[in-house]
Amino acid sequence: MATKFLALSCIRNDSRVNLSPRPHYPSMPRYPKGESVEGSEAKAVFSVIGMTCSACAGSVEKAVKRLPGIREAAVDVLNNRAQVMYYPSFVNEETIRETIEDVGFEATLIKDETNEKSIQVCRIHINGMTCTSCSSTVESALQEIQGVQKAQVALATEEAEVRYDPKILNTNQILEAIEDTGFGAILLSSGEDMSKIDLKVDGVRTDRSMRMIESSLHALPGVQEIETYPLIDKISVSYKPDLTGPRTFINVIEETGSRRFKAKLFPDEEGGKNTHRREEIKQYYRSFMWSLVFTIPVFLTSMVLMYIPGVKHWLETKVVNMLNVGEIIRWVLSTPVQFIIGRRFYSGSYKALRHGSANMDVLIALGTNAAYFYSVYSVLRAATSPDFKGADFFETSAMLISFILLGKYLEVLAKGKTSNAIAKLMNLTPDTAILLTQDNEGNVIGEQEIDSRLIQKNDVIKIIPGAKVASDGFVIWGQSHVNESMITGEARPVAKRKGDTVIGGTLNENGVLHIKATRVGSESALSQIVRLVESAQMAKAPVQKFADRISKYFVPLVIIISFSTWLAWFLAGRFHSYPKSWIPSSMDSFELALQFGISVMVIACPCALGLATPTAVMVGTGVGASQGVLIKGGRALESAHKVNCIVFDKTGTLTAGKPVVVNTKLLTNMVLREFYELVAAAEVNSEHPLAKAIVEYAKKFREDEENPAWPEARDFISITGHGVKATVRNKEILVGNKNLMFDHNIAIPADAKDILVEAEGMAQTGILVAINGELVGVLAISDPLKPGAEEVISILKSMKIRSIMVTGDNWGTANSIAREVGIETVIAEAKPEQKAERVKDLQASGYTVAMVGDGINDSPALVAADVGMAIGAGTDIAIEAADIVLMKSNLEDVITAIDLSRKTFSRIRLNYIWALGYNILGIPIAAGVLFPSTGFRLPPWIAGAAMAASSVSVVCCSLLLKYYKRPKKLENLEIRGIRIE
Repeated sequence: MATKFLALSCIRNDSRVNLSPRPHYPSMPRYPKGESVEGSEAKAVFSVIGMTCSACAGSVEKAVKRLPGIREAAVDVLNNRAQVMYYPSFVNEETIRETIEDVGFEATLIKDETNEKSIQVCRIHINGMTCTSCSSTVESALQEIQGVQKAQVALATEEAEVRYDPKILNTNQILEAIEDTGFGAILLSSGEDMSKIDLKVDGVRTDRSMRMIESSLHALPGVQEIETYPLIDKISVSYKPDLTGPRTFINVIEETGSRRFKAKLFPDEEGGKNTHRREEIKQYYRSFMWSLVFTIPVFLTSMVLMYIPGVKHWLETKVVNMLNVGEIIRWVLSTPVQFIIGRRFYSGSYKALRHGSANMDVLIALGTNAAYFYSVYSVLRAATSPDFKGADFFETSAMLISFILLGKYLEVLAKGKTSNAIAKLMNLTPDTAILLTQDNEGNVIGEQEIDSRLIQKNDVIKIIPGAKVASDGFVIWGQSHVNESMITGEARPVAKRKGDTVIGGTLNENGVLHIKATRVGSESALSQIVRLVESAQMAKAPVQKFADRISKYFVPLVIIISFSTWLAWFLAGRFHSYPKSWIPSSMDSFELALQFGISVMVIACPCALGLATPTAVMVGTGVGASQGVLIKGGRALESAHKVNCIVFDKTGTLTAGKPVVVNTKLLTNMVLREFYELVAAAEVNSEHPLAKAIVEYAKKFREDEENPAWPEARDFISITGHGVKATVRNKEILVGNKNLMFDHNIAIPADAKDILVEAEGMAQTGILVAINGELVGVLAISDPLKPGAEEVISILKSMKIRSIMVTGDNWGTANSIAREVGIETVIAEAKPEQKAERVKDLQASGYTVAMVGDGINDSPALVAADVGMAIGAGTDIAIEAADIVLMKSNLEDVITAIDLSRKTFSRIRLNYIWALGYNILGIPIAAGVLFPSTGFRLPPWIAGAAMAASSVSVVCCSLLLKYYKRPKKLENLEIRGIRIE
């Protein structure tokens, strides 16, 4: 075809992986028509040698799917693998292997890879973590377990994500390891690529009945794991939604006991994580309110009532020697606060110290204990001495604990709001769905309202106007407009008709749709997005290592500074280094020194440092998801804010990716219909996007036929980077670029060369057609620019970001497109590995490079770049190679992603400045640096309040990112529409 014909296929994505708005469906039946499938299906994995681009992969996939008994085939060109699901009663592995070799590639069966993945992922909620020291302790303990491949612990979300080998250990062992470190652990999810459903079974009276039900379910294909909870009549089933589903489970359970058992969905607990968060908020609220009940009287008796004459006299009434009523009241009231309400700090300290680390609980416990036990000493001495005049600090310990509990309550409240984006996504799925029953001819014979969790793959669902789409799928009947903004961020409703895909959770605006469910449970777009955002919020940004390093030494250093402060003031008082007038009338020099030491201990806040990065990353990734920009964690955010060079792929990225034939020039006397019949017959066997454009155009000459049958093409050969060759009606047909013609010694007339130059000057791709060794025609194919491409490049220039275009297309077309959008640097005729090399060259020159591409063949460059941005829309958003996924296919989202990362990272910087500045300024002030010159000192309870406020302020600072707005330049950008005739 055109210059470097098949190299262009390396720019377009294979339809299996591309974020295309249209699904990829096999054209052939899964098994011979009229025959039933007997026995279970099997899976085979083949090594395929010789594939160079998505056109090759498409050829293999198409050939395999034409075999009888093939359920599904997926070809991975990057790893040279083909995975085939098939029915052994119709086809075998050897036939599949021979078919692949018939296409022109070397195929070998890989038996070892036919087993399931050996690595699973579980998510665990962890109770009791207070600072980065805690999270580091848990993470280290998990990493040391044999069988754990990777463990991440996030302080902000209070969760751990563990990748482990299920052959070596199970989730119970992981939970025990966490609990051994002194923290509570609750399993949120386990397994990989599995869906899980909880069922309530009534009528089970014996263990034998439960075992019988369990055995029946285990026998079903696709059932992975079953957990039973006899006390509450609950069964949890983990399964593969491709093979089975919850309605099947319910039917099997009810038929197992001759209708004696009744099964239904277990009442929804509204998500484990949210339940834990709400319970934690309630606990802190209750603790704070109870502490107030005791602390307010303590505060009043020590600081307010002492100034009311009558009450003062009563409080100072002596009970035993110098012990008065006020001291007894404060001792009695502060003791429950110290040991009952404040027991969480003792527990946290013990757990941390037991594992050789020190956290915030250690500082709080030391500070409050110092105040409380000195006060006990003072009270006991007053009771046993007739002339001792000491002061108690019961109000210090009680008020400290109260203010810290208030701070923790506000902190968990604010932290809960940082993950609102995930909560909103999870609530998008409707509660119910209308399930249609059809006869063999596809006519609707009944409908039934069911719980949306009961939807299974291939169900037909009815979506009425104003209702949410209940499942991912494609339209089989009806027309409507669907608002997909809640998933993709795209504000404009998208027209849907037969064959178009729909995403679960989106809103049907008008018209009735019948959709066939294709992705349910964990496979749905919504589930993938939620998993991606959750994983992003778990991942640590490199800048967080700074806080982790500080946290190791923070608490021990603060304890040393606190003790040194007390000792310095105590010795200064003992040796009369400062005037006695500095000492308040209610205390002596030892008590003054003790207050300074306690203030230092409780004002230091490791929490603020630990929360500075993860809370900002959580809010930033959540905001990105709501804008249709999926950012895979802190590392991507940190790299994106430094980007100063962007490499763009052309086809499908800068252009619409929908090539169309715009001009045909015949060089010999020939009927145009006959010409296109021959060309289409040769090109119909190719998966290349330009080939598809030619075939679609050829159909216009056969408008009387819905699916025209083209003449048979024999001896078809796809010549990588050049074009195709075939024999049609005993004529040798060549369709491709100039190199193809040169290789076959076909002369190119001067007028044909002129047409090619003219086409390339208009950013069109020229295709040459030869019949029986003579050049007979030239086709011009155009791929229109995406809306706003020129404006986006202009805005990037204003942001001081250099734009470069790298494409597999010919130089003429590439230069024309570059001129049109305003890109100065162009690299054309580049293969996938050459794109990655260009990215590395730019990095070596000192650039921080982002690669923007839409195809599987852009993956090497996406991985090589500092930030890989996959541009594409639809349901398949789990692109492994990319750091950022742009859901809407709009180029403007490249700017949104970079701007959001810059705003998020500036918020992280601000958090660090505040957290470090707070500690750097707060500790000296608490130590009494200002006291000699100004007489100002920080009482311990005020220091405790300041410590609590610092963590809350950091979280609130991160929460301000929720109000992020795209750059105004984008809001004023008028997006032109694309019209394709």
